[in-house]
Amino acid sequence: HRLELNAIKGHVDAITGIAFSSNSRGLATACADRVVRIFKLDDPTSKNLHVLRLNVPLGTVPTGVAFGDGQGAAQIVVATQDINGSGLLMFGAPEGKGAAQAREQGKVPPPEIKWRKTQIHDRRNVLTCVGARCEYGSGDGESVLIATCSEGTDIKIWSAGNGTCVKTVDTNQLQNTMATISPDGRFLAAAAFTADVKIWEIVYGKDGQVRDVVKVMLLKGHKSAVTWTCFTWDSQKIITASKDGFIRIWNINVRYQMDEDPKCIKVFPILSSDNGLYEKIAVSPDDKILAATHGTTLTWLSTADGQVLDTAENAHDGEITCITWAPQSVSTDQGKVLILATASVDKKLKLWSQPL
Repeated sequence: HRLELNAIKGHVDAITGIAFSSNSRGLATACADRVVRIFKLDDPTSKNLHVLRLNVPLGTVPTGVAFGDGQGAAQIVVATQDINGSGLLMFGAPEGKGAAQAREQGKVPPPEIKWRKTQIHDRRNVLTCVGARCEYGSGDGESVLIATCSEGTDIKIWSAGNGTCVKTVDTNQLQNTMATISPDGRFLAAAAFTADVKIWEIVYGKDGQVRDVVKVMLLKGHKSAVTWTCFTWDSQKIITASKDGFIRIWNINVRYQMDEDPKCIKVFPILSSDNGLYEKIAVSPDDKILAATHGTTLTWLSTADGQVLDTAENAHDGEITCITWAPQSVSTDQGKVLILATASVDKKLKLWSQPL
């Protein structure tokens, strides 16, 4: 496809999670082959990308991944699954005499597990694992929160730095589909079994720590279950895709403390041939392009009017499992471009440029 920049091989099983670092120069993947890989994207079109491989503990499989620090790629938080349920762990830069000696010799010691939590959602699987920097209000601007969403009704918010669970919320909606945090660390949104989307506000204390998580909004308008949702990069809007065949864009920058409701500002029919279902959506950093997946198909839409900009019918040889945009444009031979990453059960990670 004309927009395909790179097809990255090397995974030997289905890819279960992907995440970009905040500077877009690192791309991490979780794979069912029990390896977390971090690719260095100095040249996203290179066929020989430098890769760091991290093995998760024996008997566990990584199911999601997020960068755990605000500055780059020093910390990687990994959601895992084993026979006892789901877990969470963080790889970080090693400390101690051996690591210091390696650095003196000009070597970079490999990351080591800094903390590990087990049975974080009892025996339930983790459906989504996402991170966001605490930039809103009295958040310190550097710390990262991780949200893990279980296949039950619970969502947990964690401090990436030390693995503390700072809050648990319950969607009370029979079964979760997914959850995500706004880029500024202010809002938590969840799609579950119903047509409504619940939004909570993460409240920070004066010390920059999470003090509370309060339900503040309910997005009502879809006629059937919401399959996926994503925040715009300014954290002021949210986009929802539903089994009712429509995409909605909502303005959530409202005075909900004064009972002002979020406003649905745009509604688009899903222009696909297969009954209007997008499994996953992600909006570009400039908020102009919405990428959406259905099975093996990848579609780019205009957020202005919902028109299809381009389609890759067989973007992958198997179902697309993950989709995410790099937070910043990346330099290529074609100049600076916004990059979309997709991953699949076909064991491939692909990079795409945006339609012009």
